[in-house]
Order: sequence, then C-alpha cells, then structure tokens
Amino acid sequence: MTTRPALLPILCALAGSATLSINDVAIKALSGDYALHQVILTRAFLGLVFLAIIIAATRTSFATLITRRPRGHLLRVGFVLISNVTYFIALAAMPLADAVAIAFVSPLMVTVLSVLVLQEQVGPRRWAAVGVGMLGVIIMFRPGAGVFQPAAILVLISALGYAATNLMTRHMKDSESAFALNFYVQIGFIIVSTAMGLTFGDGHLAASSDPSIAFLFRGWLWPPMADWPAFLATSLSVTVGGLLVGQAYRTGEAALIAPFEYVAVPLAVIWGVVFFNTFPDIYAWIGIALIVGAGLYTLWRETRVR
Repeated sequence: MTTRPALLPILCALAGSATLSINDVAIKALSGDYALHQVILTRAFLGLVFLAIIIAATRTSFATLITRRPRGHLLRVGFVLISNVTYFIALAAMPLADAVAIAFVSPLMVTVLSVLVLQEQVGPRRWAAVGVGMLGVIIMFRPGAGVFQPAAILVLISALGYAATNLMTRHMKDSESAFALNFYVQIGFIIVSTAMGLTFGDGHLAASSDPSIAFLFRGWLWPPMADWPAFLATSLSVTVGGLLVGQAYRTGEAALIAPFEYVAVPLAVIWGVVFFNTFPDIYAWIGIALIVGAGLYTLWRETRVR
C-alpha cells in the first residue's frame, strides 16, 4: 500500500466528478438542436481558453505543456474520444440518470484493470467499497426497468474507454502534468471534430429520426445567445473537472480513486429533479445511501490508516 497521503486525490476526485456532472446536463440540453461535433469543437476551443486562464492564474509555466510522451498522449486521447463520443451519442437517446448509472461500471473496470495492468494492490475493503457502490447503482436503476436499451451498449463502450483513460493517466503521471493531459485532449477534440464537420457538417446525412444518429450527423448552426450559457457550462466544467480528476489519478492509486467518482450518480438524480422534474423513488434513495456510504467508508478508512 502506498504511503502517499490519500486525502488530496480523493477530494480532487469528488470535486472533479461533481464538476463533470454539469457537463452531462449541458450536453443533454444541447443534443436536441446541435451536431455533436459542433458542440465538441466549441467546447474544446473554449476549454483551451479556460485552461490558459487557469495556468496563468496559478502562475504555472506554459512549459508544463511540453511532453516527453507523444505516443502516450495519442493513445490516451484515442481512449478519451471513444469514451466521449459513444457516451454523448447515447445521452441524446437516454434519460440522464440512466446513462450515468450504466456509465458507472467504469470505476469497477478501473479497479479490476488497475490490478491486471498496473499491478496495484487492492485489499478486501476497497473491493467491498466498489461492490457496495455497484450494488447501489443496480438498486437505483434496476435491470428490467428500461435501463438496458440499445443505446446502453454505447455507454458500456464509453465506460471501458473511460477506464482505459484513467489507467493511462496513472501510467503517465511521473512525466506529464494535469495541464498537459488536459491540453492534448482538447487538441485531439479540435482535430477530430473539425474533420467531422468538414465531412458531414452540412447535414446531408442527418435524415434520421433516431436522436443518436441525428446528434451525430446534424448540420451546423450558429447558436442564439440563449444557448451560449450551455456551451460555456460544458467547456468550463469539462476543463476544471478534467484537471481535477486527472490530478486525482496522477497522485492517487486508481483503485482508491475510482469509488469516489460515484458521487456523480446521486448528482444525476439531483439534476433530474432540478432540470427535468423527475423525483427519486425509495429504491433511488437506498442506492444513494449505499453509494455515498461506500465512498465515505473508504475515505474514513484511508485517512485513519494514514
């Protein structure tokens, strides 16, 4: 077991996951009118602006963006792109809470892969915490209640891509800063979304009633002022949240950090109440209790040991 203090990466994971949940709400709101590649391109450009402001405000040298691992970044960006594109396409066709719930098989994948790939030591208490968290997810969004629709397969692919992304973050932690990890992801988004826009941004492939396909191939349009807050929200949340989660996985063991990302699940329920007027039932509250309880237990256990 590592002797590195665990509190800071845990707090980064909690804050980062909470911030990233805002991105899901904004993307869901934009998916009915805009093309996915337009949203991603706008988000990436604004994200670079926010990243530059954060670097300047923290008096960090821009030299921190120089990398010694270009191939590692290329692979990691590929995992991020797979995770984001599949998740957002599915999000256009699914309720927010359902998509978030299925996506949270990812922390379990992180825990398993951290043992197989990173050779990290995972004790029974951490396995128990992840297991209890997963049980909470299953109780909140029960199989057979319409969760496992066809778009759910895309969310499962997204979860695997996200798990691989976090393991790459751990693998590159000694040479790459959180700023560099975020920067090259934004560059990857710009390149891919620009290519998509030049290929079918005129909307000639958008003649589909399926919301996921329409979100992927819809033509570009200039956003009215009323929609810019959503674009700013997705850009700022993914930049800040990405930095925090990246820092969490750089400085903490993957299997330790993973359970704390479950905070996004009860937040999805809260956003559902606030934005979609959907109220949790008794099963949802039981699930929230298990998820939050598992995270708090792990936090208590880790800080007590240290």
